[in-house]
Parts: sequence; C-alpha cells; structure tokens
Amino acid sequence: MKTKLILTVLLSAFSLQPSALLGQGSLTPPGPPAPTMKTADQIEPRTPISSAPFTIANSGSYYLTTNLTVSSGNGITINANNVMVNLNGFTVASTAQPAYGTAVLLNGACTNNVTILNGFISGGVTNNGATYGGSGFSNGVSYVSSPINVRVSGVSVSGCLNCGIYLAQSSVVESCTVNTVGNIGIQARSVANSTALNCGYEGVNAISALNCYGNGYSQAGVYANIAQNCQGYSPAGVGLNAANANNCLGISTSSTGLYATSATTCSGVSSSGIGLFALMAASCYGQSSSGTGLSANIANSCVADGNPALNVTNKYNMP
Repeated sequence: MKTKLILTVLLSAFSLQPSALLGQGSLTPPGPPAPTMKTADQIEPRTPISSAPFTIANSGSYYLTTNLTVSSGNGITINANNVMVNLNGFTVASTAQPAYGTAVLLNGACTNNVTILNGFISGGVTNNGATYGGSGFSNGVSYVSSPINVRVSGVSVSGCLNCGIYLAQSSVVESCTVNTVGNIGIQARSVANSTALNCGYEGVNAISALNCYGNGYSQAGVYANIAQNCQGYSPAGVGLNAANANNCLGISTSSTGLYATSATTCSGVSSSGIGLFALMAASCYGQSSSGTGLSANIANSCVADGNPALNVTNKYNMP
C-alpha cells in the first residue's frame, strides 16, 4: 500500500497539466536573419572614382573603379588634407597633345597627409635622342605648394613630358617605377626600392635613397645626400652623386661615374671622365677608359684603372 502511494505521487509530479500542453507562441520567424558583419564601407568609408577629371574637396578615402582617361588637363586634383587615393590597380591616362596637366595633382597648401597607392599613370611621351615629346601628361604625381607628409607607394609612371613623381621634402616614395620622362624621374625626401629609367635630367633625387636605380641623361642617375645600395647611370652627367655613398655603383659615359664626399665599398666607371671621385674612398674601385680612374684625398684598399690611374693625395694600402 505504501509503495503504491509513492508511485501515485511520482506520476502526479511528472504528469503535464493541460495548460502546459498549449502552444507557447508562433513558430514563424519574424523575418530573415540580419547580417552580423560590417561592410567594407562601414569599416573604412570610401568614395568611388569612376570618371575624370575628378576633384577631391573633402578628407577621406577614395578608390578607382575603372581606368580613367582625360583629353586635357589634370586627372585627379586633391584640394583637401588627410586624403588616401587607391588607384586600385587601374590606370590614369591622358591623350592631351601636346602633353599637359598632371595625373594626380596636390593642389595648394591644404594637401597635407596624403597617400597615393597601387596603380598606373600612362602617357604617350617618347624619347627621341634626348628630345622628349608626344601626348599625355606633363607630370605623373606633382604638387603646387609644398605639401607635408605625402606617401606614394606601388605606383608606376610612364610617358610624361616633365616629371614622373615630383614631391617636396616631407615625402616618401617606395616601391615605385618611372620610365621615360623628360625631366626628373622621382623626387622625394626618402626614396626606397624604386627605379627611374630613361629620364632627361635626373633619375632619382632624394635626401635618402635606398635600393634604388636611376638613369638620368644630362645631370645624374641618382642624386642623394645618403645613398645606400643604389646604382646610377648618366650618359652626359654623373652616374651617382652623393655626400655619403655606401655599397653603390655609378656609371657615366662622359662625366664622373661616382662622385661622393665619402664612398665605402663603392665602384665608379666612366668612359672619358673620372671613374670615382671622392674625398674619402674605402674599399673602392674606379675605372675610366680615357680619364682618371680614381681621384680622392684619402683612398684605402682601392683599385683604379685609368689614364692616369690614380690622383690621390694620401694613399693607404694601394696595390
């Protein structure tokens, strides 16, 4: 009897009341699931550029959605501070005849803190025996009034009548290429891992040049205060001209191959001028076919091959 009573109590405890069997609400979802991730524009609001000419009047991030071509004037004009322009792998081109305008112009004093990335600038200017002419832009990237904090990275420029990438001293150019411009290939305070070929005046002009190659016809291949691991070539000017040159090579056809205040582990080659000219040259080699191989105040462990081979005030460990 006692056992039966316990079973009755347990069954009563676990039995569902009629009210518990009734529906607890609609099983139909209120709507489709909402996205839980942010879009790219929410993370980094950006403005597309799909036609040119285009003027940037407000701070922010901008990106190309297609190739752009103008028939005259500038491609993209920046009139604001704190701007990023991502060329996004596309090309900004000009068919202006004669060449005129700038592909990306920093226009005025209010163009500080600007970054230009990842794309191509193209024109039709060619080099005909050191005479440059044709259609396209006058400049690839340039400025009007000395902007501060400008960075250009991963940009290739070709076929401009004047300069490829021409910036003020508070600027950085990295991993860029320039080919066939009538004046200066790349000018910035710091230029790294970049190449400027077939330039009418100077290839690379910088306070600090690192891992660069420059080819400038009349003035210098590379002109820098500090040049490290650089090569410069100039048919009529100085191959590489630097106050301090470290592990560098300068080649010239008719002038000085390498011209430096201090040259370390460097080479200089010239067909008819001075192979290597330095106040202090260490572990260097100078060569000239018909001029002086090496001219220096102090030369240490250097070899010179020229006529005359050496013009050295103080010689140390000379072979």
